[in-house]
Amino acid sequence: MKNDNVLPLLISSFIFIYYIQLTSCKEGVQMRMVEEPVNMGQWNNDVAATDVLTPKVKPSNFSGPPHLRTLLGKCLQVVENSYKYEVCPFQNITQHEQSNRWNPYSGILGNWYEWEIENNTFVAMLYKNGDDCGLKSRQVSVKLQCGTKTAIVSVSEPDTCCYAMNISTPLVCHPDSLLVYPTLSKPLQQKWNALEGRLYREEVTRQGYNKMLHKIFEEAGLVMDPTFVPKNDRHPLAGETKFENVDTCQESYNNLLQEVERLRGIITAEDVNNGAHDEANGPY
Repeated sequence: MKNDNVLPLLISSFIFIYYIQLTSCKEGVQMRMVEEPVNMGQWNNDVAATDVLTPKVKPSNFSGPPHLRTLLGKCLQVVENSYKYEVCPFQNITQHEQSNRWNPYSGILGNWYEWEIENNTFVAMLYKNGDDCGLKSRQVSVKLQCGTKTAIVSVSEPDTCCYAMNISTPLVCHPDSLLVYPTLSKPLQQKWNALEGRLYREEVTRQGYNKMLHKIFEEAGLVMDPTFVPKNDRHPLAGETKFENVDTCQESYNNLLQEVERLRGIITAEDVNNGAHDEANGPY
């Protein structure tokens, strides 16, 4: 074979191999849920990264209306504004940018956490402790509405990294389908009955009533302790403190500085007293 025939053949072979690599990268984006690869530089010559989305925390246990248990193990998908959203009820919610740019975003918006409850009604499913977003974590509020089929109806981002979703399903079409009281055990129902009596007799304030009712919901596993911070969501340098914003962090920092100065003053005073004592007594 002549050399002038070998060169075009080699070039064709390299083009074919490069095409296979790109095709493999594209197909990798279609993997489901948390196993979907993070698309880092997939349009370079290298094969797409094989990293997977890793939740910071485990989802909470199933809770709420028992008829919603049929949603376990099922995932819903929708594409809006070049993003694919995937909701796996009582598990997690992910977002995948449908883009051919070098570094499209793929991440976890939230992990199943607790219910939002108002007036004896399950108002929304709260998915928290998603991927980091500056000084906070991404989170999603999911509201259920009556519909002929189970599907994602809408997705929005009212605040930065705080998402809102509406999901339709025939499972909530009955007027009592989202009531809280029927889902409680008999002992917890009795506790709630007794608490209502105390409120009626003015033996407890409305604020005290709300705190006690929240405790009942905690016992039922419907909500989490508001003071609880998941271990994996704590910053290694923050100890047990979680700052909601820069202002509270700065305030805490200033308080620590004042405490350090106070302790330094005590140490300095002790050193002065010890020095005066040594001078008065002379050398040993």
